[in-house]
Amino acid sequence: MKKNIYFDFTYLIVLAATFGAVIVLGAFVAPIVFHTEKILDIVLLDNYSAGIIMGNIFHTFSYWIYFTAFFIIIYEAILYKLGKRDNIIFFASVTSVFSALMFSAIYSPKILAMQSLGREATQSDTFNNIHIASELDFKILAIALLVLFIRRLMLLRV
Repeated sequence: MKKNIYFDFTYLIVLAATFGAVIVLGAFVAPIVFHTEKILDIVLLDNYSAGIIMGNIFHTFSYWIYFTAFFIIIYEAILYKLGKRDNIIFFASVTSVFSALMFSAIYSPKILAMQSLGREATQSDTFNNIHIASELDFKILAIALLVLFIRRLMLLRV
């Protein structure tokens, strides 16, 4: 029984930490990196250079995202097999895993690949569309993680 409590607690911590990281990176780090002039009164980085930095931050964060997606799959599969099924959790976990993998395996590598082609590639409509889609996916990931955390916490209390 105690092992289960530690496993549950670890799962909730991973979900909360990942949600927190998504919020911090998307709402705090990116705006600061892309708008250094608001802090320093000069443009320290142009959009391309800021994008290179953020791309590398997101690439590194992708390792944590992969771990989280794997942990969600394992944890929820175990509970599903034990008969602890819930439609909200199923939908939120599938959405979390799907959006995590889309961000880490599709969007981040494509953005980094286009950045490696040079400044001109990052000014194309294709790059802009991929970037907008990745931002939307990151927001979906945040919402799905929050729903999964809250619902799992509600069910663990019962």
